[in-house]
Order: sequence, then structure tokens, then C-alpha cells
Amino acid sequence: MIEDAHEAQNRSAHALNLALDRALVGPASDGYGDAIPQPVRRGVSNFASNLSQPGYVLNNLLQLRLDDAARNTLRFAINTTVGIGGLFDPAGEIGLTAEETDFGETMHVYGLPEGDYVVLPVVGPSTTRDTVGMVVDFALNPLRHVVDPPESAYLTLARIGAGVDSRYEFGSTVEDVLYGSQDSYLQMRSLYLQNRRYELRGDDPSAYLDPYLEGDTAQAGPAPSADPLADPYYDPYSDPYFDPYAQ
Repeated sequence: MIEDAHEAQNRSAHALNLALDRALVGPASDGYGDAIPQPVRRGVSNFASNLSQPGYVLNNLLQLRLDDAARNTLRFAINTTVGIGGLFDPAGEIGLTAEETDFGETMHVYGLPEGDYVVLPVVGPSTTRDTVGMVVDFALNPLRHVVDPPESAYLTLARIGAGVDSRYEFGSTVEDVLYGSQDSYLQMRSLYLQNRRYELRGDDPSAYLDPYLEGDTAQAGPAPSADPLADPYYDPYSDPYFDPYAQ
């Protein structure tokens, strides 16, 4: 099920984002990727990724996932010291990968609903819950409270550089979705929600019991069904051969 109560406004924001990508973000990412050597771009992206680790730890603690909090803390310590501020990723080389999370997931863990699908100008696809999560993550980010200007500006530039590099690295895929789809709005909505819901449900559906069911009736998720409408996560627009009105 998809809640898109503000589709008209979302489509306007999506059109704005398309225009920005076509006029600014796409050309800037191509220029950045062509001008900056790959090892340097990787270092900037590593540095930006390392900046997210304290926020991951905070959310791990709020979610009571202490093992993940310890893992992210150790990763941050190794990459900040041995990795020279996070420019290199020695922790990843020994198998200590990041356990990424955010306050949107924290709210999901405590049973807060997803809300409506929304498209944010510049930022892109989100949901009501994840939009609130982004604001909270920004406000609570530990580094935001310990790094003062002008150093804080360098952190922001590193995050922008990492985003531009991602646009360059996945340019062909992004352009296929944005410019190769008959309706890129529906395509982006379907891809975002499917990916986000998969992230939150995890590889083991039993880890995400329905918080609204009690006792022995709690289920890990809906049973497979031949009827696509029986799946609450099904987007009828993701299947070009399915007619939601032919029932």
C-alpha cells in the first residue's frame, strides 16, 4: 500500500529536482568525476561516510542495538585514527563495515507508521516519518555540536562532494530512471519505497513483528499470496501488466 496524499505537490517537487539535475547536478557530477582522480574522490567519500558514524551510534543506542553501537564506535575509532580522519577505510578492509541507520529507522523500531510519500526539493524521495528523521538526525548529530566554523564548513563540503561523486558513479542508472522512464515520478516512488521498506524489514522478517498485533497472533509479515493486492507493500504501478481496476 502506498500513501501519496499530496501527489500534485510531489510531482511539482519532482519536476524541480529533474530540472536541477539536468541543469546543475548532472553536469557538475560529470565535471567532478572527470577532473578529480578516483582515489581522491574515494577519500572524500570515505571522509564523509566517517562523519555519519557518530549519528549511527546514537541511533543504535536509541534502538537498543548495543552490538551495532559497539561495532560503529570501533569502526569510527579505527578510521579516525589509523585511517587519518576517515580518508581511508582500514576498518572496512578488516571486515568492520558500517551498520547504517537513522532516526527514521529508530521511529520504525518503536512502531511509528511510515506516513505519506513525499518528495523534498533538492533532497528527493522520502516519507513523513523519514523527513522528521532527517531533521532530528541533523539536530542531534554529535559532530554538529563539537565542530565549529570554519571547520564545520569543510564537513559540509565533504558531504556535498560525496553526493556528487555518487551521482557520477551511478550516473547511467540514475539517468535511466529519471529520463528513460515513461513516468519517472512513479518509477522513483516505487524504487524508493521498495528499497526503504526492505532496509527496515531486514533480511529476517521475524525481526520485525507487527507492533499492532498482540500475543500469539503476531505475525512477521503477510503470507505469500497469489493476489498482489494482498501484499501491503505492493505498488500496482511497479507492474506494467497489472490493472488495479480489473477486479
